Formats: sequence, structure tokens, C-alpha cells
Amino acid sequence: MSEQRRQVLEMLAEGKVTADEAERLIAALERDQPAPSQPVAVRDKPRPKYLRVVVEDSSSDGSEPTRVNIRVPLQLLRAGVRLASIIPPRALTRVNEELSKSGIPIDLTELKPQQLEDLVEHLDDLTIDVDDPTATVRIFCD
Repeated sequence: MSEQRRQVLEMLAEGKVTADEAERLIAALERDQPAPSQPVAVRDKPRPKYLRVVVEDSSSDGSEPTRVNIRVPLQLLRAGVRLASIIPPRALTRVNEELSKSGIPIDLTELKPQQLEDLVEHLDDLTIDVDDPTATVRIFCD
């Protein structure tokens, strides 16, 4: 995020400008940005669309194997990270406190869009062993 854009968002958070004024300022900043002179890098594989969590339990007690398959759109995660960047700092502090009380130690002030993209880039295929030898948890992007 550019420094100018951050300043506009800070002015919005402080109440110095309205949401409409901030939107117009950001649009003006985007128009003033020069077009990138370098071509966009070509990716070897398609950009992943989902974060998947698959849990398989194949216990040998004769019952049906348990399978959980959760697909979370990465666009939802990306939007959440971008949304966190426009929350006023005072509100973020309160949200972090409440998350911590609930047992979720996440600091939303430290969450950056590039960190999410780096995580997605390195999360090609991760298998996690659970304490039970008959269960497998896989987290990956597709």
C-alpha cells in the first residue's frame, strides 16, 4: 500500500474526511500512478482459488470412515486482510483484546496482504499428522 493511500485511510479513520471524499482521493491517486514499465511475471501454475482442509479418519473399528472436506475461498481471506487494513487503530486494539480473551492470539495490526500471498505461495501441499495414527489432516491450496 502506498504511503499516500495510507494517509488517506488514516484521515478517514480520524474523521478528517468522509468515506466519499476518501474514495475520491484514492481514485485520484490511482489515476496518477504510472503504468508499470515491466511486464507482469508469468506464473508456472495457476493461482490457487481455495484453501482446503481435508480430515480423513480410517479407523479399523468397522464403522464408516470419517471424512471432512472444507474449501475456503482465498478471495475471502484476501478481502478480510484488506478490510483489516482500514479498521481504525483504536478499534483494532479492542478487536485484538476480544480475540485474545476468546483464545485466538492474532494481532490484526500485524496482518499484511503480502504475508497472506507469501503463505499461499508456500502452502502447496502440507500434510499434518494427528495424534491418532488412523487420521490424517491435509491443508493445501487448489
